[in-house]
Amino acid sequence: MNATNPQTQALGTSTRAQRLALLAGVVVVLGVMLQLFASVLLPFVAAAVIAYFLDPPTCFLVRKGVPRSVAAILMVMAVIAAILLFALLFYPLIIAQIGILFARVPEYTTELRAFAAVQIAHLQTTLGSDVVDEKLRDLVGGQASEIVSFIATTLRSLIGGGFAIFNVFTLVIVTPVVAFYFLRDWPVIISRIDGWLPRRYAGVVEAQAAEVDRILSAWLRGQALCCLVLALYYATALSAVGLDLGLIVGITAGMLSFIPYVGSITGLVAAISLAFAQFPTWTGVVEVGMVFALGNILEGYVIYPRFLGDRVELHAVWVIFALFAGGAAFGFVGVLLAVPVTAVIGVLSRFWLHRYLQSPLYLDPPNPAPVGDMH
Repeated sequence: MNATNPQTQALGTSTRAQRLALLAGVVVVLGVMLQLFASVLLPFVAAAVIAYFLDPPTCFLVRKGVPRSVAAILMVMAVIAAILLFALLFYPLIIAQIGILFARVPEYTTELRAFAAVQIAHLQTTLGSDVVDEKLRDLVGGQASEIVSFIATTLRSLIGGGFAIFNVFTLVIVTPVVAFYFLRDWPVIISRIDGWLPRRYAGVVEAQAAEVDRILSAWLRGQALCCLVLALYYATALSAVGLDLGLIVGITAGMLSFIPYVGSITGLVAAISLAFAQFPTWTGVVEVGMVFALGNILEGYVIYPRFLGDRVELHAVWVIFALFAGGAAFGFVGVLLAVPVTAVIGVLSRFWLHRYLQSPLYLDPPNPAPVGDMH
């Protein structure tokens, strides 16, 4: 007798509802954990991103005969050395330029109010005093100065309290240590997760994970190189045309270029505004505009095709939405997780779309109408 016990069969076979419930439970638990521990997750998420970024060169050293622990230490120390070198070289210059900005805020305020007054006077002459009166003129001038003062105050608070927000101790001390352990144990972690996969779907999940890794690694490493090249270009070019705050504006524009179009637009608006306040003629303003025009050409036709190309299947609109949505939901941790989550959603969406296009739900033709129903 080979009769199967119904209870044993029920315990040994999972239903579709059980699998969906398990998946939904994992998603809910992850969401709750992000909400509860978002304030302390930053160094751990940053360490995971660093480990993911440094895994290929670490594996290269391991293939050359270097022990995994030693290779991990060398990679983490290289990152720390690069950050310290950047701080030693650029931090004094950036602080000096920020001091120049704060010192010139009253001058910028006066010039902006004068510019607004001239424009309002021109509108008053063109449209008549009934449309543009003196109260509106004074209001616009006052609001112009308020805008400049608000920007200066915001910058000062960010610079003064930024390290308190991100917690110096956890970022400077905990992140490198956790990054080392992640990097040292990365193959073990991946193997452990692979062992937890349901055997029935292990092949499918591994294939989709490989696709996510391909897209994510191409975007992360390619985008990092693009940001670095653009930051160097904008900082050098803006300083070369004589913009006083060209270094800080250029670095900011380059670093923000990981958000499509945001970096170049932000840098252009800031640089043009500072050029109007600094240069007495239009020549300097035109030169600043030409720097960003050339930068956009290099970004679109040289830098991005060289470092990213067609390997990254992440649309710019989805990247922008994911970054802002992640930041709004979970702060800086959400920004770090936005692109990986977007890559996973994109790969799964394409996988399920491919399955749908090959399923009977899509391929089955409509049933022909009975002959008796033709009339």
